[in-house]
Amino acid sequence: MAANENTFPNERMANGVAKPLNRADEVDDLLTAVQSLIIPFIKSADHDAATKHTGHGLVIPGGGPRTSLVEHHKPEKLSRLMNVDLPQNGKGKEGLLATIDQVLKYSVNTWDQGFMDKLYASTNAVGVISELLLAVLNTNVHVFQVSPALSVIEKTTAKTFANLFGFDGPHAGGVIMQGGSASNTTSIIIARNNMYPKSKTEGNSNFKFVLFTSAHGHYSLEKAAQMCGLGSDNVWSVPINAQGCMITSELEKLIQKSKDEGRTPFYVNATAGTTVLGSFDPFIDISKICRKYNLWMHVDGSWGGPLIFSEKQKHKLKGVELADSLAVNPHKMMGVPVTCSFLLGPDLNKFHKANTLPAGYLFHEGNDNGEVWDLADLTLQCGRRGDGLKLALSWIYYGKSGFEQQIDHAFEIAAYFASEVGKHQDLVLVSENPPPCLQVCFYYAKGEQLRAQKEDNTRITSEIVHMLIPAGFMVDYAPGEKGSFFRVVVNSQTRQGTIDGLIKAIEKSGKDI
Repeated sequence: MAANENTFPNERMANGVAKPLNRADEVDDLLTAVQSLIIPFIKSADHDAATKHTGHGLVIPGGGPRTSLVEHHKPEKLSRLMNVDLPQNGKGKEGLLATIDQVLKYSVNTWDQGFMDKLYASTNAVGVISELLLAVLNTNVHVFQVSPALSVIEKTTAKTFANLFGFDGPHAGGVIMQGGSASNTTSIIIARNNMYPKSKTEGNSNFKFVLFTSAHGHYSLEKAAQMCGLGSDNVWSVPINAQGCMITSELEKLIQKSKDEGRTPFYVNATAGTTVLGSFDPFIDISKICRKYNLWMHVDGSWGGPLIFSEKQKHKLKGVELADSLAVNPHKMMGVPVTCSFLLGPDLNKFHKANTLPAGYLFHEGNDNGEVWDLADLTLQCGRRGDGLKLALSWIYYGKSGFEQQIDHAFEIAAYFASEVGKHQDLVLVSENPPPCLQVCFYYAKGEQLRAQKEDNTRITSEIVHMLIPAGFMVDYAPGEKGSFFRVVVNSQTRQGTIDGLIKAIEKSGKDI
């Protein structure tokens, strides 16, 4: 089949009947071919899992040290190895499969047990299916007319999700965003435009807006302040306690300070699961301060929000129902494919009031009994992917109880990990035991004696992190008071043996320094 036969179909008539399209056959052919590449990719991680407890993944032949996790090269060398060529004339199926094979060969295999680097891991079987379905539909969920089924899926899923968090009013619900950063940014716009409506048309010029977040809050708040014209200097950092939680008395002092300086405090970001330590801010106390000073309370639950599914863990979210908006990313803790981020709230009318614009060439539905069905009119976007489907299908497949089991397992593994670190003579635990979320943070220090110079601890941590990659483990590190420490993230598929193997690999690497 020629590469362009279905791209530019010939409509020649035969006996008065147009030549049929063969696009379905082409998709069938390519899916079968690509399946022969992606299934072995996933299977290699499954096989490697049986060896992780030894401290080293299975060695695979390659152009450098290689395991199922990755064949790691520096950017310049990888660019030469891949030699990506975008041709004048198409290379058809053969060229397509060769490129896919290269992408798989040189990518990090997040299905591998050793991938514990970021606040996400692989998806799962139903996640792959959901991405395939979205690609087949290839629809824009901006207006109901072109995306009726996906609009219903998004609204139903968001409302059910919002209800779990205690947003149970008649207009509670949410919308899908491009990611947690976009959810946080949109919440700032919603807050500003609702509390100071003139700013929607006149901008920020008449105000000196200030927003507040903890010292361990996500950097997206500063990015958002820049995008919104507030300026990152107007994101005021609130001190934290030893557990990494916002100190509410310090928050109130800063709010009062901003008012004394003639500024306009309007927004507080509280965090459910900080990026480094996984800490949860005191939501009830923060809410009281927000109500006292008439500030919008947003909760960035991008990481820790899914704890709502666990009876054992959801107490950490107590008070989240008092928020004006809440960001949650199922693509992080729940194995839903990247990206899937919800911005939820008790009243979608406020989302609509803040973001609606009369684009008569696009929005025709209006409101249906107070419900907005042209979903882009609730957001800052026009083009919108139907990412709500990914959570919906996963929810249907696993059920609420299935999510609970996955999350509880991950927390059991994190607690086991922290305990093992605490017992090891060459490791110094930074996290609480058990940790508040799924990150376990610690230093490597022979005989539990950290070096006096922060730079030495940072160097050792960095060197070990890079030495772990050829062994089949990928972890990250973060700055601390005594230099950078390991930040290892477990997930719902992490095995106890993987933790044992990682500790062995760190121990071996430390001795080799």
